[in-house]
Amino acid sequence: MTADIAAPRFDMYRLIHKGLRSLMAETMLAAGAMDVEDDADRAAVLARVRGLVAFCRGHLAHEDAYLHTAMEAREPGSTRQAAGDHAEHAHMFDVLEADVVAVEATLGAARAEAAHALYCRLAVFVGENFVHMAVEESHNNAVLWRNYSDAELVAIHDALLATIPPEDMAQTIRLIAPAATPAERAAFLSEIRHSAPPPAFQGVLNLVLSLLKPVDREKLTRDLALPMAA
Repeated sequence: MTADIAAPRFDMYRLIHKGLRSLMAETMLAAGAMDVEDDADRAAVLARVRGLVAFCRGHLAHEDAYLHTAMEAREPGSTRQAAGDHAEHAHMFDVLEADVVAVEATLGAARAEAAHALYCRLAVFVGENFVHMAVEESHNNAVLWRNYSDAELVAIHDALLATIPPEDMAQTIRLIAPAATPAERAAFLSEIRHSAPPPAFQGVLNLVLSLLKPVDREKLTRDLALPMAA
């Protein structure tokens, strides 16, 4: 006989963390390879760093307002480690933004040193966030799962999503769609298809398809039973 395998619980962290890991790693690599003497490259990379910080600020605020609030409501004290990490991350956002300004405000050798300092600080930030996300996916999920049903967690997640402006939601989709597995991607799109008006679903689908490699576009088309492109 085979043991019964419990169905997976609803995981609010899974897809957004995949997208964040991708964004953080790609931004860190871009900062390390930045040509500080090339105006266009320097401006593009610094804009990416600022974009990462802005996205992380919003993500942190969402977790504080919805996930941490839910955890504390039914298990007081359960967010102590995560809240401490978030306070440190908020400080690092300011530090990284100051590092970006330092690159912009210097020239020559000083600019090269400022760029390397930014890269090194960003690498530490990314490494600490990877560990932090692992804690959220283990400890925080455990707290949520023992205190809430999946239906309750879906309601919390939907309330969070309802606060995200359309342009920010598009950015989130751009992050998570390429980072997800084919099965996760199809499930994500199926949920949108079920809940959104057809024109809204088609807009999201078109965006996702534009981000994927040909083989992944074919898999998504098959998994969603969409008409094959001519």
